[in-house]
Order: sequence, then structure tokens, then C-alpha cells
Amino acid sequence: MSEQTIRIRDAVTNNLDHLDLDIRRGRLVVIAGVSGSGKSSLVFDTIAAEAGAELNETFPPFTRNRLPKWTRPAVGGIDGLSPVIVIDQRRLGGNARSTVGTITDTWTYLRLLFSRLSVPHVGESSAFSFNDPAGMCPTCSGIGEVVVPDVGSFLDCDRSLADGAIALPGFGEGQHWYRKYAEIGAFAVDRPLRDWPQEHIDALLYGGDHIASVIAAVPKDYEGVVERFERIYLRTSDTLSERKRKTIAEFTHSALCPDCGGERLHEAARTATVDGHTIAELARLEIPELRDIVRGMDRPEVSSVVTALCDRLAAMETIGLGYLHLARATGSLSGGESQRIKAVRHLGSSLIEMLYVFDEPTVGLHPHDVTAMVDLLGQLRDRGNTVLVVEHDPAVMAQADEVIEIGPGPGSAGGRLVFQGTFDGLLDSDGPTGRALATGREEQRHPRSPDGWVRIANATTNNLGDITVDIPRGVLTVLTGVAGSGKSSLASELVAQHEAITIDQKPVSANRRSTPITYTGIAAAIRRRFAKLTGAPEGLFSANSEGGCPVCRGLGIIYTDLAFMDGQETTCPTCRGTRFTAEALAHTADGLTIADVEHLTVTEALARLDEPTIRARLVHLDRVGLGYLRLGQPLNTLSGGEAQRVKIAKELRDATEPSIYLLDEPTTGLHISDIARLSAVLDDLLGDGHTVVVIEHNLDVIRTADWLIDLGPGPGRHGGQVLYSGPTAGIGDTATGRALREG
Repeated sequence: MSEQTIRIRDAVTNNLDHLDLDIRRGRLVVIAGVSGSGKSSLVFDTIAAEAGAELNETFPPFTRNRLPKWTRPAVGGIDGLSPVIVIDQRRLGGNARSTVGTITDTWTYLRLLFSRLSVPHVGESSAFSFNDPAGMCPTCSGIGEVVVPDVGSFLDCDRSLADGAIALPGFGEGQHWYRKYAEIGAFAVDRPLRDWPQEHIDALLYGGDHIASVIAAVPKDYEGVVERFERIYLRTSDTLSERKRKTIAEFTHSALCPDCGGERLHEAARTATVDGHTIAELARLEIPELRDIVRGMDRPEVSSVVTALCDRLAAMETIGLGYLHLARATGSLSGGESQRIKAVRHLGSSLIEMLYVFDEPTVGLHPHDVTAMVDLLGQLRDRGNTVLVVEHDPAVMAQADEVIEIGPGPGSAGGRLVFQGTFDGLLDSDGPTGRALATGREEQRHPRSPDGWVRIANATTNNLGDITVDIPRGVLTVLTGVAGSGKSSLASELVAQHEAITIDQKPVSANRRSTPITYTGIAAAIRRRFAKLTGAPEGLFSANSEGGCPVCRGLGIIYTDLAFMDGQETTCPTCRGTRFTAEALAHTADGLTIADVEHLTVTEALARLDEPTIRARLVHLDRVGLGYLRLGQPLNTLSGGEAQRVKIAKELRDATEPSIYLLDEPTTGLHISDIARLSAVLDDLLGDGHTVVVIEHNLDVIRTADWLIDLGPGPGRHGGQVLYSGPTAGIGDTATGRALREG
């Protein structure tokens, strides 16, 4: 029956190939498939998008404009949907006021507890909120930090005033502010500041008594450079111009608030205690320690608050976030941590028959912690909800009620139903996932020998316990350990001490005009080829130049602002999404228009475009498993894993001198059948003389490592130590060692 099934008919969103599919509700369903097969197109761009759009339509237009925007999918019909909650890997915003405590509501419970029990009594719970005027520190407005002048950047002491010793805007020779100092007769204008007496430097910077000791007749309006900067840039209530913002960013830095010391709260809230603890002290404790203390605060009048808070803290510990503390800024959390934080927020919900959608929830999790994540997904299902999970981890598939595989290949070779059934049935299936599972794990190879060592000395970042570690050169080293054990902290020390090149999962470009064509640098070669074969000018074959459609300005889409209603992106009716003018499309080279070239996948382009320059720059994208990307696809649409592989391809193409490369979980978004391809790509980097260091939880990658550095034993303050450093085969009885033997 339709009310018990999500019924999808003729879905053609992105690469979905007229897909028909029935998904039974009330189940934990894993959507599998190779990278680019259409999993996200089905789950996020079709099911979640339709559910979100239909729910939004129930609200009045004014409210709708303030809700998340959903693009309606290209689908014949969908039935059986319910309100959707998408729990993805997008990092929680870098809002300076957002912390682990505020985002999980644990801070709300904690301040409610203090408002009832604190000594002395302070007031309502808002008095313990750093986001409320009643509770925030007046000096830093609840941020915990203040912006202060970076005085060291104000002056270039190797120059004279006349040569521009004051680096701030407006102090060049002859300019107004320059004359204020050059013409009072106190300073040697033509001498480098390095030759000035210290009291003259102080007088220039700070004025006040300093200038009075240098010159008798001090102008009444005299201000030191620092005083003037603070008045103009830091003490103004006016809206700041872009120029002023840039100046502030260049010549200031953040410092702990001198009044609250980073605790964000006003004095009364900072000093009030419950059982001898201030609320700020508790906010800095790791989750298990905080939970134990809160349990001891149980009084009849607050028992419900204590229970709710302890339940939420226990849930955070269960899914591997016990090493966090409530004061941790959300902007510092990884994508995987952010996703698990979002999941915790829904565990206490009394809503049922919801549709939960997860995007690779095991990213960033050690195999030791995956079971806890699967249990969380099961809890959501058991409360009467439908849980859809895009996932590559066989451990999650094995616990699912149903597995659906989309494929069989990426891009135009995918978008079809390959398999639907149980995990046991998947093991016997002939799709890419079934074959990869049947093949089994990759055997450990003979490790390479290092050709030298790089020492990370006395590392103390975050929870690292003043450790010294030697990284072998010329081989593949994998950093392992449970979430929060110190892997990323050690990696940051490697970057800081040895200038390692980080290949992370941050977006390649936020610009819609950036595509594989522009990023690889083949745009000019393509334009030259078209111009040579057609006789037309090269600019005609650029959508960002004279060949761009004038209606959509070469974007292929038109955005319509509907004021209080949702804005709409529609395909440009003039160029039909091709981005080019009719004149540009009238020319062909090798039987293709310029729009046809942009529509080619990387793999297709390697076969169709017989131009050495083009092929040499595209082959690396194909080598890293991105052959399904279309040449004209905006790079701002790529996932984190895809963005990382684009960067790897660039390094394969451009790297010359041997370097140290640091990769953060490069298997993110990779199908298990592509792990061998990734290993081959890393082998290519090593073959070129580079050193590769990888943070990774994937057991197949760990097994192929030449050297293993295992951190732990636990997360947070329980980690930060080197448990093992050596060839992978020699690891002992650690969480990673046990996972390798059992996996």
C-alpha cells in the first residue's frame, strides 16, 4: 500500500535513468553504489527534495522564504513521503556564538540547573546564557574574545616615516595622517624607525604621556597611531565598508577577553557555583566527567533536568563524541563530528513517522565506533521512523533491513536499480558492490623501505602529550586511532613543522564558473582547437567571454528573485542551459559543438579529443576515479571526497620537487571497489619521490600502509599518546590492531 511505501516513478534527476523504485517505510535502508552512480541524486535530490518542498508549501509565503530552499526534482511521481530531516556532513557554521553545548541543547539544561541551584542565586536561566544580554560578558558581548590591534604589524622599522614606515592606510607621504606626525617636529622623518629612541616609538604609537615627554608643545588633537586606529576602526558604530573590514582583518587579532578570560559570561554567572563547580568549569570538562558530576547534583526539584541532561550526554558518549566539551566551538568540528552532533539532537525527539536521511554517517569513525553509530540509526528506526543512509561501509550494510544499490557505473552509466534486498542477497549479487564484497580484502604487501626520516618534535597541540614522532620519507604512512585520539592534531604539527602540503576535502571553488575545464587549464587549448578548425575567434568559444549567452551571462541558468517567495533557478530559455550563443554553437570541431565538449565526461573526452595537451591534463582526473565528471560541471557541486580527489589529480599533474603530502580520509565517498584505485594513485605519488601521510580509518588502506602510527588509547584527554609506530604487521593489542585482525 502507498501509505506503507515510498513509491518513486520515472525519476530522472541528474543521472537517474527513469528510475522506478518502492522503498518500504519504517526500515533502516542503506543506499549503495559506486561514486557518481546516482545515490545522492535519489536520496537527497529526489526523495528529500520533494519531501522538503511539499512541507514548505504548507507554510505561508512569508514564512516559506525563511525556510531551507528545496529544488523540486525531475520525477514522474512520488507517494508515501513524510517530513524529512537531512543529517548531512556539512560542517556546523563557524558562528562565534555556537558551541557544542548550544547546538545540542545540553547548555540549555545546564544553565537551567544552575538557575535553580547556584550559590549565590543569580536569577533565571537567561542569566547563564552568553547569547543573552542578561548573561553575556559586557566587554566581549559573550564571544569570549576581543579584537585588539596587532601593533607589531603597524610599523616597518626598516623604513622611515617618509618611506612609508606606518603600514596602515592613509599614512603615505603627503597624506593627511602622515602630516599629523611628520609636521609636529617631534620625529626624525627621514631616519629609519629602527634608529629612533624607544621613547619616540612609544610616542608615535601611543601618544599620551609618551608624546609629552618627547615634545613640549603637543598639538591638542594629537593621537598615537594605535589610538587613532582604535577610534576609526574599532570604536565606530557605523556600518563598516569593505575597505575598513579588510584593514581590520589585516591589522588586528583576537585575544582572550580581559574581563571574563574567555568564559563569555558576566561576573555573577561566572562566580556562582553548584556543589563547588562554576558553570564555566563544567563546560570545559569532557562529556563522561561532566555527566558524572551532573548526576551528583540530582535534587528532587531538578531531577527531570538532571535526567534529560545526563541522557543527552550519554548519547554523545555512545556515538564517539565523549572527548568533546560543551565550550568547544562548532566551527572547529569536522564534517563527521558535525553529522553525529546533529544526530544526537534528534534522539530525544518525540516525533514519529519522520524520514531521516544520512550521508555516510561513519565518516571519521574508527571501526571500533561504527557499531555505536549503527545502534543510533536503529534507535531512530525503532521509534517509528524511516531511515535512509547513503553509505559505503559494509558494516552498516550488514545491519540494514534492506540494501538498495544504484549503478552500475558512474555518471551516464549509472542511475539504474542494480539490487534491492538483504545484505546476504547483496553478497551473492553481480553488481559492483556484490563483486567487491566477494573479492575480499586486499592482501598486505611487502612494505617499502624509508629513504630518510622527518621528526615531529615535542608536539602539544590539543591533547597531544608532548610527543616526538619520526615519519619515514618516501613511503606511505597512515595515522590511525579512535575519533579524538589526536590524529588531526599530529597532522597539524606535521604541517606546521615541515610545511607539508595538505590535500583536504574543502571545496575546490565556490565559483559556479569554475569547472574541470577551467581548473585543469585546458580551456585555452579547447578554444584554440575550435578556432583553428573553424576560423572563428577564440573568444567565441568561451562562455565567460564573447561566446557567453547574453541572457544568462554564460551561466546556463537564470535566478529569479521572488521577494518573499522562494527564489527560482530555471534553465535559460535562450541557450537552453548550454551557456553559449547561437553563433558559437553553429561551429563544430571533430563533430562536436563547444557545448557538446562541455557535456563530455572526463573519460569520454579522453577518447574523443585527440589533443595531447588536453589529454595530458585530463588523464589524472580519470586516474583518481573522477572520469564520470562532465567537463562543464561546476566544481562547487562536488562532494568533499570528490573535491579532495580533484586536488590529488592536480598534484599528480603539477608536482615537481619531492614533497610531503598529507591527506585527510581520502576514502570519504569512495565505493569499496575504488579503494584499490586510490591505492594506485597514492603509489603514483610515492613513485614520483613524494612522502605520503594519510589520516584514515579504512582497514584496506591501513593494510597497504608501509608504516603505521597509532594514537590513543582513547579520545580527548585519554588519548594523545603514540601507541605504536612501525610496520603495519607489527601492531599489537590496540583498537586498531584488533580491528585489523577481526575485519
